[in-house]
Amino acid sequence: MKHSKRHFLKTLAAFPAVTTFGALSGISPVSGVKESLSHKFKLSLNLYSFNSLLRNGEIDLMDVLDFCAQCNFDAIDPTGYYFSDYPKVPSDDFINAFKRKAFLLGLDISGTGVRNDFAHPDATQRRAGIELIRQWLEVAAKLGAPHVRIFTGRHPHPGFSREQVFEWMAKDIQACCEYGKQYGVMISLQNHNEFLKTADDVDLLFEMVDSRWLGLNLDIGSYREKDPYQEIAQNIRHAITWQVKENVWIDGKEVPTDFVKLFKIIKNAGYRGYLPLETLGQGDPYEKVETLLVNVRSALSVI
Repeated sequence: MKHSKRHFLKTLAAFPAVTTFGALSGISPVSGVKESLSHKFKLSLNLYSFNSLLRNGEIDLMDVLDFCAQCNFDAIDPTGYYFSDYPKVPSDDFINAFKRKAFLLGLDISGTGVRNDFAHPDATQRRAGIELIRQWLEVAAKLGAPHVRIFTGRHPHPGFSREQVFEWMAKDIQACCEYGKQYGVMISLQNHNEFLKTADDVDLLFEMVDSRWLGLNLDIGSYREKDPYQEIAQNIRHAITWQVKENVWIDGKEVPTDFVKLFKIIKNAGYRGYLPLETLGQGDPYEKVETLLVNVRSALSVI
């Protein structure tokens, strides 16, 4: 039985809990898709939470898959550093084994990431970063991961103004986006309290890079000069993924995240996608992740 477009739109209108045409309007700068749907959240785990254990070989990526399944996460975010022989790309055999196990455990692979430095004045160094990102975009495509997380960089760039760094950084990120388009994988730029310090810095760089293949990995713990919740609200239109952390910075102090306040901001923006959680600092990472997950789920239940 065939259905007309009119019938389809009438069907959508019958589900107000899903569609909120009156609540949201306009075009998403990230996707170019009309924002006519309500929010949708899927919880993922960023594996930096297990950084020490993964780096010293006490556990491996397959172990963390089991943990994420036990905690009923929706997805896992395996940063590239934790694959054997990084920065070299993993073998197809390992990619396929990891992908198979994740699927059988009911886990999506919500993204991956690399470390680069586009603040470096040496163009040769930056070109090497672009090539690294290109290689890991191909890995992400094989994994079925929708984005690769990159950084601006932390080089002090002596002798060059911030304006000059913005210019070459935008060109380098634009080049990465072209590769992203080729592989069907988005570039997610993380505001990591390095070159980018404020929401205004993030907005400026996004204005300079003209690509639908660029989005923001919105790191809530890296706004440290102004009210973090106001900064998040300003930048949220760029967000395609997150790093949701236990703490934010207010008036120069690290304080517990107000998850109800945070998720109301994200909900009101109509965000649809993954919310990767990340724990930092001392303590048992298993306990820290489980505690963070309880707090996050509690907040989500009341917004």
